[in-house]
Amino acid sequence: MSADLLRPPPASPAGPTRPAGGRGYLVVGGSRANLRVHRRSAIVGVLLLVALVVTAAVSMITGDFPITLDRVLATLAGNGDSGEDFIVWSLRMPRLLLAVLIGAALAVAGGLFQSLTRNPLGSPDVIGFQAGSATGALLVILVWHGSSGQVSLGAIVGGLVTAALIYLLAMKGGLHGFRLILVGIGMAAMLTAANDYLITRAKLIEAQDAAVWLTGSLNAAAWDQVLPLVLVVVALFPFALWAARDLRMLELGDDLAGTLGVAGPRTRTVTMVVAVGLAAAATAAAGPVVFVALAAPQIARRLVGVPGPSVLPAALTGAVLVAASDIVAQRIVSEPLPVGVVTGVVGGIYLAWLLGRAWQRGTA
Repeated sequence: MSADLLRPPPASPAGPTRPAGGRGYLVVGGSRANLRVHRRSAIVGVLLLVALVVTAAVSMITGDFPITLDRVLATLAGNGDSGEDFIVWSLRMPRLLLAVLIGAALAVAGGLFQSLTRNPLGSPDVIGFQAGSATGALLVILVWHGSSGQVSLGAIVGGLVTAALIYLLAMKGGLHGFRLILVGIGMAAMLTAANDYLITRAKLIEAQDAAVWLTGSLNAAAWDQVLPLVLVVVALFPFALWAARDLRMLELGDDLAGTLGVAGPRTRTVTMVVAVGLAAAATAAAGPVVFVALAAPQIARRLVGVPGPSVLPAALTGAVLVAASDIVAQRIVSEPLPVGVVTGVVGGIYLAWLLGRAWQRGTA
């Protein structure tokens, strides 16, 4: 594999140390208190938000029972009939919210890991955390025959235990991104083998249920899956924003970051906890939706052109990616596909493009 692929995307000259009001920035506020906003990031954020609103509207009005947009708005305002209430509130709204939350959580988790490891391959689905969540869920499904709530809990516990093992194995002599990725890839391979073994030993019906869950599906989305994920995202998102600020400094090197008051070990620990929590909660809600954590934060970073995880643009990119992929998964064939099938295709295309660019740079 080309060494160029193991380097993070090039950063824009507009970095975290550029003075307020410099080129590419807008300053909002007065002389005593102001807010510095990167102009390109703000524009990209607005465009992504518009794309998310359009995607949400398409998701709500299309389907086996089409509803016009004005009737959807009337139903949301409490003026719909019983049939519209059922379609909007019981079927489409929880599915849409789950897609948005899963996409945002996975994208932010992936962005944090990629910045922490300084490597575009450093995402939860590559370095084993989602495989660990899948192992925990499969044990509950196939061995203990637990309920849906217990499956979600098993996925979270499995992701956390896997993250702890990878962290302990990779931290010898300090936590280094390349070592973390190598250990994670090895752990992911072992856990994937264990997951395959569990499925081969299961009964046919249980194996089918487990296979659907492993693909990542929103076909059974319900409010009891949405609410726990909302709580996790709301609780961890502020810590992700805080960690992203310090990670931008750490990308300049630990010594320089230390002179700016950034504590490297503390930032890395908080980043690991937040990213693993977001990835595990998203996986618990709908299974391992692949490649979102890998592709979405890199797409967002290239769009905004600034160093660091770019938490808000990454979250919006992930939300649009999963919501749009779910629309395709529902409409491409007569029977709805798991959303993970579509994100896998999109992520595979992106990874092939990334490898192609690395190969071109290596042979230029």
